[in-house]
Amino acid sequence: MTGITRPAPRGHPSSQEYAPVLTYAKPEIEGFEERFLSVSGTRMRYLAGGSGPPVVLVHGLGGAAANWRLVAPALAAGRRVLVPDLPGHGGSGPLLGDPGTLDPFAEVVLALAEAEAAVPAPWIGHSLGGLLSLRAASLRPEAVSGVVLAAAAGISSASRIGRVTVTLIGVARPGRMLGRRRKLVARSRVGRTVAFGWWGVADPAALDREMAESFLAGPTRHTDTLTAGKALVASDPRADLQRVMCPCLCLWGANDNWVPVADGMEYARRLGAPFRAIADCGHLLIGERPDAVVRAVNEFLASLA
Repeated sequence: MTGITRPAPRGHPSSQEYAPVLTYAKPEIEGFEERFLSVSGTRMRYLAGGSGPPVVLVHGLGGAAANWRLVAPALAAGRRVLVPDLPGHGGSGPLLGDPGTLDPFAEVVLALAEAEAAVPAPWIGHSLGGLLSLRAASLRPEAVSGVVLAAAAGISSASRIGRVTVTLIGVARPGRMLGRRRKLVARSRVGRTVAFGWWGVADPAALDREMAESFLAGPTRHTDTLTAGKALVASDPRADLQRVMCPCLCLWGANDNWVPVADGMEYARRLGAPFRAIADCGHLLIGERPDAVVRAVNEFLASLA
């Protein structure tokens, strides 16, 4: 039954054309199941694992569910964890049309969470995923009980440099070229430095090889990251932050050269949220320092109880 959807039963919400379907493909995160759900014409792929109170993990622009491979299993020890591929990323299909905003991206993840009875739930968002988590909390306050902004994009993304960078990445798709040689790149210290140096991690030589390969695997499957990128650079989250009513945590790599620490501090100030920096860590904190991320997230989740 891999990849096959079945019709929704009578009374199923119209935006969800199919009920969640389990497949037997081996997922990228140990102990997780691969599932599919069609939402408003977009076939969403996601991973699910663990049992207990739900939590939703949302990856960044150009990423995929596999980016959480060192974080999700630790959280699944005491929770039900949902990890979607965003529309146009990994195994999820693109959105229909060009929405122009990030709201439809947040809405499909909200629909997925509802289908999995994961409402309300805290959301943990990395980079673009952090901004989507804020949008979800603004759109549906009753559905999002807390937000962890892990190096969240949004504040600096609308700058001229940000617009040019996102457009170039969406058109040239350098991640796809590296992804085709991901095993070779991930095994080589030089390869990891080329792929992740400066922008991604503070110490490419120390980056876990399997984690490096997971970061590089997603772009080979992407069908449309440009739509999300264009919506990202068109967004300025600061105007709507007062609508976010749930508790938040701002979590950053102290050496993040991609989304500045100053952005995290501004988020924290505007949201009235605590700010935590992880030493010797870059933008890809969920893969470079998963231990510190899990500790911070678990402490935050415990504070919501």
